[in-house]
Amino acid sequence: MHNDTDHTASETVDGIQIRAVSVDEVEEWNRALNFGFLRPFAGVALDLRRRQWQPGRMVAGFDGDRQIATFRSFDVELTVPGGAVVRADAITNVTVSATHRRRGLLSAMMRRDLAAAAERGCAVAVLMAAEYNIYGRFGFGPATRAGGWDIDLSRTRGLREGLPGVPGGRTDFVTLAQHAELGAELYDRWRLTQPGAITRNEVWWERRTNRIQVPGDSFKEPFTAVHRDADGAVTGMVVYRVENKWDGANPDATLTVDEFIALDLPTAVELWRLVLSVDWVRRVVVEGLAPDDPLPLLLQDPRAATPRKGNCDAMWLRLLDVEAAFGARSYGAPGRVVLEVEDKLGYASGRFAIEVAENGTGRCVRTTDDADLALDASELGSLQLGAETVPRLAAAGLVTELCPGAAAAADLLLRTPLRAWTPTDF
Repeated sequence: MHNDTDHTASETVDGIQIRAVSVDEVEEWNRALNFGFLRPFAGVALDLRRRQWQPGRMVAGFDGDRQIATFRSFDVELTVPGGAVVRADAITNVTVSATHRRRGLLSAMMRRDLAAAAERGCAVAVLMAAEYNIYGRFGFGPATRAGGWDIDLSRTRGLREGLPGVPGGRTDFVTLAQHAELGAELYDRWRLTQPGAITRNEVWWERRTNRIQVPGDSFKEPFTAVHRDADGAVTGMVVYRVENKWDGANPDATLTVDEFIALDLPTAVELWRLVLSVDWVRRVVVEGLAPDDPLPLLLQDPRAATPRKGNCDAMWLRLLDVEAAFGARSYGAPGRVVLEVEDKLGYASGRFAIEVAENGTGRCVRTTDDADLALDASELGSLQLGAETVPRLAAAGLVTELCPGAAAAADLLLRTPLRAWTPTDF
């Protein structure tokens, strides 16, 4: 089982003291973070970091008095397939100075945080992985995928004819203050419809709208348009910026969509119609969109939309309470599958039966029955939100089929109507 040592106490690893920082040490922690992220020139965002500080959640590695490693976490709600939410430990700001690598500092900080998260009742832990090969050894697996599109407006010929609109609806530009207020309310409704979405706190919106200013950020006020239905209810929002370039006497601007939220297809159509018709714009870049978003199919020529180079795995997930996490989500078909899970840290170790009823609700319980599939905790993390399929993992040698046909049967059971997506960086 997992380590039950006191996660609030100081720990020494290879001569480095690992402990939570006090609020008075946040400024130096921020400098260490900048250094670890190869930005020693960046200024300290003291207001932001003090707002983010929570007792025990902002951790550093100390070589004497100098901070040479950083780690921070905070709790969020994570939407799972079916619209339920689970409590998640969101891990971020992880750095180790180049002079102190390969000394076990990340491992110690991670073990400490996961133990605390499990004690708080978090079903999972999540993070954004800057590099692919770091976090698998801690039981994390890719759980959502980033998606984006580059659209050549000279080829699109606009949206398809006959798409549904919103009779009596209207789209208006709003101020930064309205962006934060209306956006937060809209996002809180929308996130429950998207597996993989997490909560955004007040600090997130304040930074997004420049109420909290961060040294080194080149904030420029974006265009924010809000769509309302005939009753005046907000049903969508798009946030974009325009690089106003000219090719001689000819306009050659690029419009970049930073955020797109729509509660339904008619709202999406109205907002995309605005985005695709801005004067002087020749290219539209959509930096983040759900993998299943139908945007290309809304265009008269879907080939005008090409996937962005940066489309790859995004949020990674590791199970801390397998029964709670898999018991909260919905499923694609009735049935039963028994998983044998190996977890070096112990949280997900054991044999689990996932049992699904005719209505798609399921439960996950420990069992001594023979296993159908064997896999590691990392692969279990990739299956939790439906980011991966069991047959594909089996084909890659990452899942072992112990019972013939089990991979295909488990695929039907674990299938989700929408692929998971996390639109919120953290």
